[in-house]
Amino acid sequence: MTPTLVRHHLPHAGTAPRVDPWARARDWAEIQERMLVPLYEAVYERLEVGSATRLLGLGCGSGLALLMAASRGAGVTGVDAGAPERLALARERLLPQSWGTRARAGTRLVDGEPADLASGAADSDDSGAAAYNLVTAFEPIGCVGGDSEGLGELLAGARPLVGRGVPVVLAGWGPPERCATASVLRVATKLADPLRGAGSWRPALRDDLEEVAQRAGLRPDGSGRVACPFGYADVDAAVRGLLSTGLFDAAVAATDQAQVDKEVREALHPHQRRDGTVWMPNIFRYLIVLTP
Repeated sequence: MTPTLVRHHLPHAGTAPRVDPWARARDWAEIQERMLVPLYEAVYERLEVGSATRLLGLGCGSGLALLMAASRGAGVTGVDAGAPERLALARERLLPQSWGTRARAGTRLVDGEPADLASGAADSDDSGAAAYNLVTAFEPIGCVGGDSEGLGELLAGARPLVGRGVPVVLAGWGPPERCATASVLRVATKLADPLRGAGSWRPALRDDLEEVAQRAGLRPDGSGRVACPFGYADVDAAVRGLLSTGLFDAAVAATDQAQVDKEVREALHPHQRRDGTVWMPNIFRYLIVLTP
């Protein structure tokens, strides 16, 4: 999915549905995460990720982006806090015995914050160079109230691990008019308690990424837009994938799971094709910034 967002919800009538965190994590890893593959590929191609790359993935989730970097020969480290199920899936994907190569055997996955890496032996390599020469924060911001604050904290924690002039990649949703999924995500805002907007969806703003970079003291060094269509085999898969993002949690807390499922299905109807598949074109943004 990620930067951890603290969400507060008012209680609602009835018994809250029990969410299976493992099922949700697998829905993310098996259905939803692959929607961002074009974003990962575009960034890695632009920055020429390869055997010389030592990548730190912030909010690495279930590790698909790390896996793709490792397949290019990069040494990868991922940190994530508050998502142990996703991190366990990342370990399954990146276990050394599953790869059988030296580069992949060096993979590190840490359940925690960047500071947990800084306090260990991984803050520099044998030559004394900074441990990482690329930092990625691929969890897209700009669609949940408060997500930029969580990203800023992650970036601050990563600063001691990198040298000067190291590229840091931030990702975000594109403008709502270029994201078909925005019409579905509006369900989250409609159903969420209006007094508790910090955990609910909001339209992405043009300068979301630039504002995070400015607050973190990072200098912009390029940007791009990438088409990341969301495609699903059927409506059931679309609902499972979208709910795995956590963007509807506030809506579920304010109403109930059945109501959210019903309204998400209705919102998906215009995007369902004759063969039953669901297709929603989207644009995502990335911003490359440099450490001072």
